[in-house]
Amino acid sequence: MNVFFEESGDFKVGSVLSQAGEAYQVEMPSAKRTKVKIKDVLLQYEKPTPAELLASAKAIADEVDLEFLWEVAGQEEFGFAELAADYVGHAPLPAEAAGLILALHNAPIYFYKKGRGRYKAAPEQSLRAAQAGIEKKKQQAVIQAGYVEQLKAGTLPAPMQAMVQQLLFKPDKNTIEYKALETACMELQTSAPRLMLATGGVSSPKALHMARFLFDNFPRGAGFAAVALPPPPAAGSLPLAAVAAFSIDDVTTTEIDDAFSVTVLGDGTIKVGIHIAAPGLGIKPDDAIDKLARARMSTVYMPGDKITMLPDDVVAAFTLAEGRTCPALSLYATIDTATWSVLATETRAELVPMAANLRHNDLDELVNEATLASGEGAYPHKAELLQLWQWALKLESGRMAKREAFGLKPEQNNRVDFNFYVDDDVVSVVKRKRGAPLDKIVAELMIFANSTWGKLLHDCGVPGIYRSQTTGGPGWGAKLQVRMVTHAAPHQGLGVDQYAWSTSPLRRYTDLVNQWQILACASNGVTAPLVAPFKQRDAGLFAIVSAFDAAYAAYNEFQQNMERYWCLRWLGQQAGEGGRRVDAVVLKDELLRLADIPLVVRLPGMPQVARGAAVILDILRWDEVDLTIEARLLEVVAATGEGNAAGAVDDDDRQDEQTGDLTADGADAGASLPADSGAAVAADAEGIEMVAGAPQAPAADSPLSN
Repeated sequence: MNVFFEESGDFKVGSVLSQAGEAYQVEMPSAKRTKVKIKDVLLQYEKPTPAELLASAKAIADEVDLEFLWEVAGQEEFGFAELAADYVGHAPLPAEAAGLILALHNAPIYFYKKGRGRYKAAPEQSLRAAQAGIEKKKQQAVIQAGYVEQLKAGTLPAPMQAMVQQLLFKPDKNTIEYKALETACMELQTSAPRLMLATGGVSSPKALHMARFLFDNFPRGAGFAAVALPPPPAAGSLPLAAVAAFSIDDVTTTEIDDAFSVTVLGDGTIKVGIHIAAPGLGIKPDDAIDKLARARMSTVYMPGDKITMLPDDVVAAFTLAEGRTCPALSLYATIDTATWSVLATETRAELVPMAANLRHNDLDELVNEATLASGEGAYPHKAELLQLWQWALKLESGRMAKREAFGLKPEQNNRVDFNFYVDDDVVSVVKRKRGAPLDKIVAELMIFANSTWGKLLHDCGVPGIYRSQTTGGPGWGAKLQVRMVTHAAPHQGLGVDQYAWSTSPLRRYTDLVNQWQILACASNGVTAPLVAPFKQRDAGLFAIVSAFDAAYAAYNEFQQNMERYWCLRWLGQQAGEGGRRVDAVVLKDELLRLADIPLVVRLPGMPQVARGAAVILDILRWDEVDLTIEARLLEVVAATGEGNAAGAVDDDDRQDEQTGDLTADGADAGASLPADSGAAVAADAEGIEMVAGAPQAPAADSPLSN
């Protein structure tokens, strides 16, 4: 006896060898034996053979007119044998009955299975809807195939042109456009971004990186909604400062938020003014401009471009531009020039006449340690810069003593920073010695202001946003941990007892918040806690800290990606001039950094070479899409002695990297980090380590974190 039975949703045939209770021992055409329960058997027959029956049943099932079968089935539940008799007009043969079962089972839109061998015809409305769906899928399959062919031919289908970013960065994988893109990528053995570049969906790798960042962080675009400019301070509401202030910035800087002045008082004392742009006098918490700034949290810098935190006309209204009298929050320090110690400080809001916007590009060659020591040279505000330089040295030595008291090594200023300048997609990278006099003046005075104002907030009982940096344990080997808090706490890396970001209110939201709080202290003294916008344990202040951390991390990652992109572009420019061989320096183990640009590469399997060794690399290939580079070691030029000068990482460098707020806030005041043409990059592995094409986030207080 032979049987036709159902097993695991499939129909099979076999010959019965024996029966044991409610089960048969069955041998199938493949010679495999299996145990089949009697209740799973749908047909028992003698002839034909199992294999012949199954072949005949499949042929019959293919010829069944499903539409006619559905019509004669009626609306009641039925068994297959009953319908088979009606369909063929006689008692069905085994092959005919089996063929009908296969037809019913393979047509789920026509017949619903109700049990073993039992079915029910689908309602007409459901059937027609299912048929329409199948037809639609067929049409979509045809369209999808057309899209695939166009993509393979190098043409982006018109319907996909408006959804390029969605397809790349947040695709709906059920759409035919995505399925077509995925299929084309598989057939061409490429990635979606590369295919979009090849078909013109994305114009360039730079545009790809920019589009990804904007899609994630600025989904509504980087522009600003129209807002009314805040009114200028009322006439007579602010005193006019009797100073001639000047700023120190890169040539491309437009958000000038700090300036300096020096007034000789006599009796061996001077008054140094640190003047910070005061958008907090016009922008109020929760007004339209504040909401724009809070949504962004910071200006985004990249080589050749930037996305400002504030609209351009708002920046223009408050930037400390030459020839204008600008509202500012000023910190005055009375200095004894015999010892360069601070005798007194005063904070007030006022109008500051801006005499000049000095630029690094004009002064760097004129103002250096040698000319400052000898007094030689002629340059603007020479007398003031000489005095500020002496005070900056005193401030630095005081911080270094404080660092040592915290158990840390002195900072290292023997490394090189890099400035990016982009003109018509041609990049130039300019080296700049870290700790140059102009940078040091700006950095030291900004640290002094941030520390002094942080103490002012604390003394007045007003919360602010502080950068705290402490070691996780005792000793020089302990790792410094950076966090943002709303109360005064030491910043051991900088060597100060407290450090409140306050000197960049045009480009950093935390500084704008702190400026509101400082203005309340300057105007109200001990009653400041009653009028300050943010109170102790203010949930809104905690929310700002959290949102700022998240936004700043994303912006830093993007900045590093774009810096790496432009490093690779620089390599492409040099390769066009025969520059496939480049100088590099060993950082540690398999990590090297190119000598002329801040590009760190890993060479797996590289022979052991001492840190600081100068080497020559052969650049094999690089990829501006994945931001990867491949190179091989050609020659070790110098085994030792080049490391510090070239920027190799030693223990002191690691310590300095952990305390990069010095360089970072030097940029606040106009040092080269970041220039509007693109931020300078610290030349060390800990801050910009990029391995296998994946740039790593910088340390929280690294020079990249300005």
